[in-house]
Amino acid sequence: MARISIDPVTRIEGHLRVDVEVEGGVVNKAWASCTMWRGLETILRGRDAREGWVFAQRFCGVCTTVHAVASVRAVEDALSLEIPPNAQYIRNLILIGHALHDHIVHFYHLSALDFVDILQIPKADPTKAASIAEGMSSWTGNSRQELAAVQMKVKGLVASGQLGIFSHGYWGHPAMKLSPEVNLILFSHYLQALDFQRKSCQVVAILGGKTPHIQNLAVGGVMNAINLDSLATLNMDRLGMLQSILEDLIPFVQQVFLPDTCLLAANYPEYLHLGRGVDNYLAVPDLPLDAKASKFDLPGGVIMDGNLAGVRPIVDWQDAEFRKAVTEDSAHAWYKGAGPLQPYKGEQIPDYTDFKENAKYTWVKAPRYNGSPMQAGPLANVLVGYASGHALTRKWTNTAFDRIAAVNGLKITPNDLQSTMGRYLARSIRSSMLSDLALEHLQLLKTNILNGDDTTYNAPQFPTGEIMGMGMHEAPRGALSHWVVIDKGAFTNYQAVVPTTWNASPRDEKGVPGPYETSLIGSPVVDPEKPLEVLRTVHSFDPCMACSCHTLDVTGKEIAEVKIL
Repeated sequence: MARISIDPVTRIEGHLRVDVEVEGGVVNKAWASCTMWRGLETILRGRDAREGWVFAQRFCGVCTTVHAVASVRAVEDALSLEIPPNAQYIRNLILIGHALHDHIVHFYHLSALDFVDILQIPKADPTKAASIAEGMSSWTGNSRQELAAVQMKVKGLVASGQLGIFSHGYWGHPAMKLSPEVNLILFSHYLQALDFQRKSCQVVAILGGKTPHIQNLAVGGVMNAINLDSLATLNMDRLGMLQSILEDLIPFVQQVFLPDTCLLAANYPEYLHLGRGVDNYLAVPDLPLDAKASKFDLPGGVIMDGNLAGVRPIVDWQDAEFRKAVTEDSAHAWYKGAGPLQPYKGEQIPDYTDFKENAKYTWVKAPRYNGSPMQAGPLANVLVGYASGHALTRKWTNTAFDRIAAVNGLKITPNDLQSTMGRYLARSIRSSMLSDLALEHLQLLKTNILNGDDTTYNAPQFPTGEIMGMGMHEAPRGALSHWVVIDKGAFTNYQAVVPTTWNASPRDEKGVPGPYETSLIGSPVVDPEKPLEVLRTVHSFDPCMACSCHTLDVTGKEIAEVKIL
């Protein structure tokens, strides 16, 4: 039996350590440890509730927008405050732009190199590669000339002997199995994606003032002034600019991103049967269509034990069961206390003990839904939507299934998505859905403005007594909720239950592990010094962290030190 410690896991956002025990070439036990304390909830206590979102978006330097929106929604919920339709549409467009950026970066720049072997690219036939790519979509960047130019760049890089940021990949690993031509196609799109993720950020910046850390939100709406006759406000020129950017971005999402994940799945079908782990799924409704947030373009729901037929809808943000069901447990987290606490009563008093696998070993609490661990993320979003009969989800999910079948004849079902590869596919499916919705929400905003409505803000009024509220958002990594207690306009408690908390959950007081830990059980590990298979499954969740890995034997003695790209 060998013990492998990957610390930190790289190509993610934040600080994550993963330990696994391997016996007979298969993982039989795993631990996920977040090694950074998140203390913003403590900073927020006592602050004016109107400014909470400015601080809350600093939970992360990448997922800033999602925390800002969840924060203002929590305060608005506590006040039962409606916001104008224009504000809903502007927020929705910001969230769509942010999510498209996040999903593109995750697949191409944080995860693709777990499967793409760059050193095989010089062996590729660009003509054959172009034929394969053109068979997947009509994307104009799939020409032989484009692919040959990328191949020449890679040949020059390899010949120089200085691979730069690609120096420490697991090139030549026996689990790398793409043909040179498919490697060339995916790496060419990796380079193209650098430009298209930038376009997503432009959408956020035009409406949010800047990105990261948008500046336009307010409890009660947004601070975007609308005046079609002013060059200094949101006018038809800026709305036209947004449309132009989205019309450039959408083809990349639908003609490159989605086909690429399908091509990957067709070449690695075994990963449709690995990494299932926790098969309870949680998604929350989002992209509200009216001031009261009573109708949504993305459905929410709960699936237990992988039973898609038994999906329980979460119809809106007032869902009573959700508010009652969510707790956090600190039995194995570096905080005082142990048993489950409802977030309104949540605490985070540090109690660091060093890594103790049978006691406390992480800064992440263990969220539970009616006592059960839940998997959050695009996979949950897609499964809930598909099981609920959501037309847009079914359209793009079935499109993905058809594209995979066209490559290798493989007939897959929604159940097969409950896997490592399913999480990658779900991100591109969700991105395709969002790309369809982007222009729809932009048109909703335009129509409302042209009908004479330029309102973007309703002023909040705080009572003197204690109030509580919860703000939801289906973020790129999954179900996000901020829980606030407010007295005299200031926070007396603030808790954020974030997607990575659900997924990176440690064992709870009953010893039940969370999604990361469970998904790794049964994963093959061909080479303990290069635990590529472990990284593929961990990366499929899009966790948050940064750069070296240590491999240890069962006694804890270091037997290898490797750098991971």
